[in-house]
Amino acid sequence: MSDPRYSAEDYAGALRQLLPRGRAWNEDPSSVQGQLVAAIGAQFARVDASGSELLELARPGDNLDLLGEWEASLGLPDPCAGSSPTVDQRAAAVRARFMSGGGQSRDRYIAFAAELGFTITITNFQPFRVGRSTVGNPLASDAWTFVWGVTVTANTSGLADSVLICELNAIKPAETTIVLL
Repeated sequence: MSDPRYSAEDYAGALRQLLPRGRAWNEDPSSVQGQLVAAIGAQFARVDASGSELLELARPGDNLDLLGEWEASLGLPDPCAGSSPTVDQRAAAVRARFMSGGGQSRDRYIAFAAELGFTITITNFQPFRVGRSTVGNPLASDAWTFVWGVTVTANTSGLADSVLICELNAIKPAETTIVLL
């Protein structure tokens, strides 16, 4: 269980400050009233710790007890990860799928790869245009407008690069082609 943000004594002290003043309200911590306030403070600390733990485990893939449910919701495991991915690889796939909510920006695909444990760069290609292209540009047809290259600069996941390409192919726009550079 997580640590509470405030201790049981902090909560009990706050409760004591809220009690009315006067002779009927005993301030002695060993009195029945003092023990009741201490017990309520301890319960508040337990609830606080439970809430903190819930927040820590709320991100998909972090709570391994719910990993199977997240996979079922997100269409995982898919054939990209092979027949027996590790638990960490399965959790990374859940986080990547969940966190990659739409869009076609370069940053989205780079962030998606990062959730899987890859650092990548993306290269966009363009067809050769007389008067606009320069020496060194490849001679390419209009079809290269829909091709983008992925270069893996770091891999901390233990997965093969082919797994990354397979996962990217699952979320890329249908008209595009990905090549591994």
